[in-house]
Amino acid sequence: MISTWLVWPWWLAYLGIGCAVGFAAGLLGIGGGVITVPLLVLAFKAQGFPEAHILHLALGTSLGAIVFTSVSSVRAHHSYAAVDWGIARAMSPGIMAGSFAAALIAGLIPTRPLAIMFTVLAFYAATQTFFDLRPKSTRPLPGWPGLFTAGATIGAVSSLLSAGGAFLSIPFLAWCGVPLRRAIGTAAANGFPIALAGSAGYILQGLRATQLPPGSLGFVYVPALALLVATSMLTAPLGAALAHRLPVKRLRIVFALFLYAMALRMLAGIW
Repeated sequence: MISTWLVWPWWLAYLGIGCAVGFAAGLLGIGGGVITVPLLVLAFKAQGFPEAHILHLALGTSLGAIVFTSVSSVRAHHSYAAVDWGIARAMSPGIMAGSFAAALIAGLIPTRPLAIMFTVLAFYAATQTFFDLRPKSTRPLPGWPGLFTAGATIGAVSSLLSAGGAFLSIPFLAWCGVPLRRAIGTAAANGFPIALAGSAGYILQGLRATQLPPGSLGFVYVPALALLVATSMLTAPLGAALAHRLPVKRLRIVFALFLYAMALRMLAGIW
């Protein structure tokens, strides 16, 4: 028997979401869960997925996609020597521990409070984008214990809200005196362990859930994941190329308004 997701053209929606996410990430340097999760929530609701697990599935699937797209991003930043691998390695153990633990906890949090927390993240990212806020350096980079603690915090919050971590990693590194371009590249490197450990946590926690749709691996919906990855990795370079030709300041404003709208729409739909 052919599964439902192949009979009805939901795969077109996932291809479209992947295109939009990849293009926006390449164009504006922001993306990940803050775009993917609200769109997946709308698609999953339209497909009639169980209300109790819609947001968990969206969060897990989004993190799964970041595992693959972060590799492409890191390669691009590494080619410009913009990744401080020493900092990335020092933060990785804490990032993975915090990300995995938070993903397990997220599976136990009801949809409504989880949606509220995600909306707060979306509003933070939108405001940061709209005003082009850039942190000022005020202190030196901490030692290994400080980087482990910072990594654990960044990993936990990012995993809980299905974000790549750049919205926390970049301000932290810039605050510690890391040049902005290098902070961006290092944050991209941090996105991989966040997504990898977080995805594992969402899969493990989701294995205990009941009434998940066919094609789910825990809280990761595999059909959507495959199509998101396929198109987002293709369109990200196109967005990056276009970023050098268009007035990015106006695009940032439009994108921020889009984030505000998507966050409110997702919150209203779940409420």
